Amino acid sequence: MYKHFYIVLLLFCSLNVFSQNKDLILGKWLTASGEAHIQIYQNGNKFSGKLVWLKDPLDANGKPKLDKENPKNELTKRPILGMLFLTDFFYKEGIWEGGTIYDPKTGKTYSCKISAEGKNKINVRGFVGFSMLGRTETWTRI
Repeated sequence: MYKHFYIVLLLFCSLNVFSQNKDLILGKWLTASGEAHIQIYQNGNKFSGKLVWLKDPLDANGKPKLDKENPKNELTKRPILGMLFLTDFFYKEGIWEGGTIYDPKTGKTYSCKISAEGKNKINVRGFVGFSMLGRTETWTRI
């Protein structure tokens, strides 16, 4: 009888640890450049992130910076602040993958994966094609 109790207890504890790891990236993160804060949140079973703060939110004319480099002409007039920046990540064995990251400076979207480095740092790797062909930034929890 106690054997079944311990098995159920062990299963419950391991599921709890799994969900904690999955939720580790939730919250606000300071980008490596220090220019932006990204709010990562869960939407269903996927994770996304939006730009919630910019060091310099206004252009030279004192107006909100726009997504002027976007290849889709109809999106070039949208403000960068509040924009969806990370999309469609799912958690698998310690890595958030399958998502994309958008670079408003170039108007390009890259494949992306995220890994945690403790509770307060994440490594965000954007790449084209293969993960080896990319760049990694370390973001810090705010």
